[in-house]
Amino acid sequence: MSTHAGYRSPADCPAVIPVFPLPGALLLPRGQMPLNIFEPRYLAMVDDCLRTERVIGMIQPDPEGGGSPMNPKLYRVGCLGRLTQFAETGDGRYLISLTGIARFRVESELATASAYRRCQVSYDDFAVDFEARAGEEQVDREGVLKALRDFVESNDLKVDWAGIEEAPNEALVNALCMMSPFGVREKQAMLEAADLKTRAEILIAVTQMELVRGSGPEPTLQ
Repeated sequence: MSTHAGYRSPADCPAVIPVFPLPGALLLPRGQMPLNIFEPRYLAMVDDCLRTERVIGMIQPDPEGGGSPMNPKLYRVGCLGRLTQFAETGDGRYLISLTGIARFRVESELATASAYRRCQVSYDDFAVDFEARAGEEQVDREGVLKALRDFVESNDLKVDWAGIEEAPNEALVNALCMMSPFGVREKQAMLEAADLKTRAEILIAVTQMELVRGSGPEPTLQ
């Protein structure tokens, strides 16, 4: 596949992919994820990625799944990303950026001689991911913005409100989910949301719960 735009359906995506297990790292379709790669096995993964289909599957380890620190049990759903930026540092690290293509479901993990993990995956459950801005009109944009304002005020943060106001609903919701400081389970729930409306609702609910637990003012429920 020569260009990112060429991924138009599940059939366009590879069935076997390298996976990068990283807790708290949420990649969503059309989102941008910068990564600092320094472990030898993941440097090797990027080398192989550049030589082949230029895709990596981002996936979270399941904190309750067991396994070992070097080989933790994985959640069943991750997101495929295409390597769209690459730079090498003087100390041997890679600075890369992935652009999200579509979510996948792990069907099996493959035995491999490589240091990194590879999985057989399916994209069929997530065909909606190939349609840009699908379901935007159903998103409670005001609810998302209110939750963001409450969180920003409670944590004394600075944000680019002009850019936020201009962002389409898909870009807004997905970017806020990806950048959110919430835990592995919350981010996995956002990833596995059936549609953009549901993802926005999860984002609002998790933000409100975080504010209730914190020292900031209790938000008004929608």
